[in-house]
Amino acid sequence: MPASATQPLAVLFACGLNSVRSPIAAGLFSQLFGRAVYVGSAGVRKGELDPFAVAAMAEIGVDISRHKPITFEELDELEGLNFDLIVTLSPEAHHRALELTRTSAVDGEYWPTVDPTDTEGSREQKLEAYRAVRDQLLNRIRGRFAGRRPGNE
Repeated sequence: MPASATQPLAVLFACGLNSVRSPIAAGLFSQLFGRAVYVGSAGVRKGELDPFAVAAMAEIGVDISRHKPITFEELDELEGLNFDLIVTLSPEAHHRALELTRTSAVDGEYWPTVDPTDTEGSREQKLEAYRAVRDQLLNRIRGRFAGRRPGNE
């Protein structure tokens, strides 16, 4: 779907564990667009929220420390998967989202995003990998949803 297409009213960001990439993306999206668009995040499996993800987001004033990782199935049970767009950030999440697009009126987009958890080295080197993911997602979100403004128009 081109960026100029109709903007969604509800966006789900999804990755493998819902512990790094999708919570970062959802936090960034919320910071940019407030409550103008509903945003959620989920994973194929449930991991633990990554402290490096929390730290990288805190650096730019976004608090994701209260995020509770959740699976697609848990999200569906809690509130339903009523999203216009699912943005997947990992191959396994993309495959899961493709299953949903066959049975629901939802669009899917795949934004391949590196998993920074495999980064080795010092704390600063690891944190730099998370910052790179954060900044990549921020640029991608801005580019994809350009023109959308928070609030009532």
